[in-house]
Amino acid sequence: MPDLAIRLSIANPAPSWNPLDDLAMLFHYQFMVHAYEAGTVVAIAAGAIGYFVVLRGSSFAAHALSHIGFAGAAGAVVLGLSPVVGLLAFTLGSGSIIGALGSRLRGRDVTIGIVLAWTLGLGVLFISLYTGYATEAYALLFGEILGISATDVMVTLVAGVVTVVALVAAYRPLLFSSVDEELASAKGVPVTAVSIGFMAILAVAVTEAVQVVGVLLIFALIVTPAAIAIRFTARPPHAIGLGVALALLFTWLGLSIAYFSPHPVSFFITSIAFFTYVAVRLSEPLRRRLI
Repeated sequence: MPDLAIRLSIANPAPSWNPLDDLAMLFHYQFMVHAYEAGTVVAIAAGAIGYFVVLRGSSFAAHALSHIGFAGAAGAVVLGLSPVVGLLAFTLGSGSIIGALGSRLRGRDVTIGIVLAWTLGLGVLFISLYTGYATEAYALLFGEILGISATDVMVTLVAGVVTVVALVAAYRPLLFSSVDEELASAKGVPVTAVSIGFMAILAVAVTEAVQVVGVLLIFALIVTPAAIAIRFTARPPHAIGLGVALALLFTWLGLSIAYFSPHPVSFFITSIAFFTYVAVRLSEPLRRRLI
């Protein structure tokens, strides 16, 4: 496992508590530079699309996409292909189907749950057929950002640019249909096409984020920052900007702490995100009194 080999080689140095020295130490190794580069791209894309995920009530769909993508990634590994290829193929395909179901369909979540259960079983089958090291499956489930290569960074950058550009292009109709789908439809907005397009964009974002936090922990970057942001502002541009800033903060802090620790990066990213959300929820009564 590249992540483990790298960790053993640097032996998790202790921090000097001199910020400048510690910062120089963080960027001394190329694998950390790659991790920060990929993490930054993923955080920006995930933070931006996360706002629409929360606004549209699509958190379960995003969660399902990540697990459905696991089956595709596992299948690609069995065939000797890059896990990203299978992950993207499965998430794009299933995302388009979920988007076509539309938010009005009462049984949407039931259908998603049924498909999710089947694809998880498919993923288990693919893993059982895989004769390589089990660490490949571990990387898919929990992320392996410290093992990302320069090529992976470029692929992540391309996917991130595609995600952000697509969101900017679809911003107005996507926001309109997310706030009031019936009114948007009455005004001539192609809500079904917008829904399918959004789920396709989300599929690309999920594929990126899996490299950082893995399939099981995708909520940390796609949902949690946006869920925090909308508690501070109702203005979409401000909420998106705050969500991106929080996703960046969680990622950068997680990477920095993990460098000096033997524990996984994804643990720190998800823990920081979780406790920030809890702190925000607990502080709401106090903030209301101060306003």
